[in-house]
Amino acid sequence: MTPAPLTERLSEPSGPLFFPVTAYGPGGALDLDVYRTHVRRGVDVGAAAVFACCGTGEFHALLPEEFQDCVRAAVEAAEGRVPVVAGAGYGTALAVRYARLAEEAGADGLLAMPPYLVKAGQEGLLRHYREVAAATALPVIVYQRDNAVFTPPTVVELARTDGIIGLKDGLGDLDLMQRIVSAVRTEAPGGFLYFNGLPTAEQTQLAYHALGITLYSSAVFCFAPEIARAFHAALAGGDTATVRRLLDGFYRPFVELRAQGSGYAVSLVKAGVRLRGLDVGEVRPPLHEPSEDHVKQLAQLIERGYALLEEGR
Repeated sequence: MTPAPLTERLSEPSGPLFFPVTAYGPGGALDLDVYRTHVRRGVDVGAAAVFACCGTGEFHALLPEEFQDCVRAAVEAAEGRVPVVAGAGYGTALAVRYARLAEEAGADGLLAMPPYLVKAGQEGLLRHYREVAAATALPVIVYQRDNAVFTPPTVVELARTDGIIGLKDGLGDLDLMQRIVSAVRTEAPGGFLYFNGLPTAEQTQLAYHALGITLYSSAVFCFAPEIARAFHAALAGGDTATVRRLLDGFYRPFVELRAQGSGYAVSLVKAGVRLRGLDVGEVRPPLHEPSEDHVKQLAQLIERGYALLEEGR
């Protein structure tokens, strides 16, 4: 049976969106066996989609051939049970190359990350993402953050572009997002998708939910999937008590710990995966590992998070 289009498969997810870390062996090379295990476990425990080789997966640190090997491994591990979306980025020519590598590897879609270094105007950004979308048959989600910030009219044009199906917001400007949602709703109605892509998105998801944005990335799912699933279910089901208990007792302290180091949005998550028994290796430079004390605090916080789940049963 042919899978439903990606837009349909992501519209009402049954669980969190999983952004796996990329596994490296002791010498720093890819460990695809461990990576497959990581992805497979996430799918088994209830991920609604796998976003491979994106920010949490250290897209910036992967060679093109490593990227394709990882995407292919994620597709193999997912076994068609959930869609696999791959990252693509840098300048237009390289973003197109990565997009085609992802398509060859069997990905179901692309997360198009900001162009490298330059701060382009709206016309240039629109041209960039349209060229990426035209390069393959894969549907594209555009990632807004850093040097890729869009006006509402530009997002309307993105929504009108064949192959572009959604916008992931990593900026956090709720006024801008409200205007974007309103503009697209009135000028380009259809099934355009929106995602909360802020680090530890659960912390801000109540605000995004109020804008009608129900999709969000979950880095916590990498190392504490049961906590992430419980939060997702509670938010979807209107269980305010559970949402608040997890925000106050786990997510807020985790965000405060994450803020203690640059790059911890990736390296602290990777440390969490190791703490839970899967050796995915260390991060590649220029990221660095969390301090020993911060890893101990993370271990205590994970234990506290699971205790909170027991309290709610």
